[in-house]
Amino acid sequence: MGQFRASGPACSGGGPMSLPVLLALMSGLLVGGGLLLVVVAWRGTPVGHSATPSSPRPARGSRRERRAGRAVLALAGGALTWVLSGWPAAGLIVTLAAWGLPVLFATSRRAAAAIDRVEGVEDWVRRLSDVLIVGIGLGQAILVTAPSAPAPIAEEVAALAARISARWSTEDALRAFADDIGDADADLVAAALILAQRRKGPGVAAALTALADALAEEVAMRRRVEAERAKPRATARAVTLITLGVVAVGALNGSYLQPYATPLGQLVLVGVTGVFVAALAWMRTMTLTSTRRRLLVSSPRTVPASS
Repeated sequence: MGQFRASGPACSGGGPMSLPVLLALMSGLLVGGGLLLVVVAWRGTPVGHSATPSSPRPARGSRRERRAGRAVLALAGGALTWVLSGWPAAGLIVTLAAWGLPVLFATSRRAAAAIDRVEGVEDWVRRLSDVLIVGIGLGQAILVTAPSAPAPIAEEVAALAARISARWSTEDALRAFADDIGDADADLVAAALILAQRRKGPGVAAALTALADALAEEVAMRRRVEAERAKPRATARAVTLITLGVVAVGALNGSYLQPYATPLGQLVLVGVTGVFVAALAWMRTMTLTSTRRRLLVSSPRTVPASS
């Protein structure tokens, strides 16, 4: 690591940063990160939704907080790399890697989570259908099935039941439920329940059972597609880890990275990294499931309609 650091003056012109400059840089990062977390925390509670008991909604701030924390760590790691090596390009690359690699590696996990949510909707619809056969109303059936809702959608179903208990109209509560899930398949379920609430005719349980069967086929198809897409994703992860390992080992050998010590070498290093990142982003885009257009898109509500 000492040889890697010694090549820094060719780029920075003055060797590694002094202690006061390092402290100033780290202080700036901490202050900036703190401000970023404050902004994220402030925006994490939408007005008219989770801020009021009459409009319960699953919390979404944790995802924003994780992103903000990852951004702060990425910036801190990049700044530390810059200080230790004296290479601005190295700091930039470490920042991009710390921010982007979790996104790249989490693609399969996010796709699996989305499929689990649709499967949870299918399971809950079957339970709802079984309860409706008894002859109780739709609102009461939702309240009965909420405590036993599948884990992937437990928060959303609990929020739906809470809205109904708070005297929201069933249609408004179902539209808000569809917004919480944010999936076209969940919109189909919400639309079917809205029509059932409006018409109040027989055959609702049978219709929900048929819809659950269609959702089960959709889940099976998605799982097959994701199994095929997992292969190129695994290849991309392996190539990325091998490349990072080679670069890390080369960083310990000053002669290996010596050509990149000049300003022109720094630009070449950033360019090569940019091409590599663009290729990974392109591959990730090709393996993502295209988002279907939703059927139900509700406008923001601040006051629920009473039933």
